[in-house]
Amino acid sequence: MAIIRQQRLFSWREVEDLQDLERLRLVIEHIPDEKLMRILEQERGCGRDDHPVRGMWNSILAGIIFGHDSIESLRRELARNAQLRELCGLKTVPSAAAYTRFLKKLYTKQAEIEEIFDGLVSELFRLLEGFGEVLVIDSKEVLSHGRPPKRNDPDGRRDTDADFGVKTYRGRREDGTLWQRIKRWFGYKLHLVVDARYDLPVAFEVTRGSASDLRYGFVLMEKLSKHHPDLVERCEVLVGDRGYDSRRFVSELWDEYGIKPVVDIRNHWRDGEQTRLLSGRDNVVYDFCGNVFCYCPQTGERRRMAYGGFEKDRGTLKYRCPARHYGVVQCHGEYLCKAAAGVRIPLSEDRRIFVPVARSSYRWKRLYRKRSAVERVNSRLDVSFGFERHYIRGLAKMKLRCTMALCVMLAMALGRVKEKRKDLLRSLVRVA
Repeated sequence: MAIIRQQRLFSWREVEDLQDLERLRLVIEHIPDEKLMRILEQERGCGRDDHPVRGMWNSILAGIIFGHDSIESLRRELARNAQLRELCGLKTVPSAAAYTRFLKKLYTKQAEIEEIFDGLVSELFRLLEGFGEVLVIDSKEVLSHGRPPKRNDPDGRRDTDADFGVKTYRGRREDGTLWQRIKRWFGYKLHLVVDARYDLPVAFEVTRGSASDLRYGFVLMEKLSKHHPDLVERCEVLVGDRGYDSRRFVSELWDEYGIKPVVDIRNHWRDGEQTRLLSGRDNVVYDFCGNVFCYCPQTGERRRMAYGGFEKDRGTLKYRCPARHYGVVQCHGEYLCKAAAGVRIPLSEDRRIFVPVARSSYRWKRLYRKRSAVERVNSRLDVSFGFERHYIRGLAKMKLRCTMALCVMLAMALGRVKEKRKDLLRSLVRVA
């Protein structure tokens, strides 16, 4: 921890005016950055130490916590606020050139800063009950401050790393008509895996805007498995939108990691079929959303079968006769129906459609609503950490900024937990 030895200025019950400084203290005291500080101090050697490494680092953390959109904005705040300088460990305000040199150092320490992130995730896993049981995966667009370059030679003003990203949103109105909205931006993508219970990130990747969500879904799962195998073992469900709809992805989640995928599905049936016949059955069909129907052999009436649960040992989904299960309708062809005793559908029937948490079940719908957790994290990044307005150009700078913002988010949560303020766990950033 880059802690400056000084007298404690305030406590949890101090006046509201010190709320911002309290949040900075929380991060400084609980972020595991000692290894990074020693590396930077060793590289600095015995040269001038007008602005200590720890003070520079703490001030940059302060800029993220307080939502400063530029170094100049942070410097003005440091010049105005003596308490902030003291808490950071700075006697004077560093020059713009000093910050430029220090940030260039930090760009080369991306791996060490990601170690800080992983250390915070491990500590929260140890302290929080149920942390990681339900995870949510999604990507977020992050606009570049630069414009698309007319030529590819970097000169510090153009952003030659960023490119165009596109997202398409589709839906159905109340009157049954379809709508479509296409969002296009120039910049980057932040791929996130978030804990649904505590709204905290557990893994991330920063890429160019055109990068595939699905491709980095595999990357993030490999990363989690490598750095946090205990968390992957605890995880029961991974929730994702249609961007992760893939037979290979949902199969790998269950087969390799033992995680039940709750991933929305697109209609890939190009032959125009509404339903397909279940293998080995002559009166049981299913649609691309995983709904299973049976036809009465006597009347030909179609009814939706009742979901009866997942049989892990057999790898099958069980569906029951609706007439027998609900008891509110009478099936005239029950004595002729081979599905009257129920059917078992193996996941191998269609690995993309049939998953351990049946798409037709109430539990699937309940779990899918937890996807809002990642939207709340994205909102914090935009509103509280300044990603709606910034001056960042270049992939290395964007990776550093995203990594530090996520580290601050986790460090503040860790501080809340360790200081017995778990009730404020979601109040990670409060605007003064």
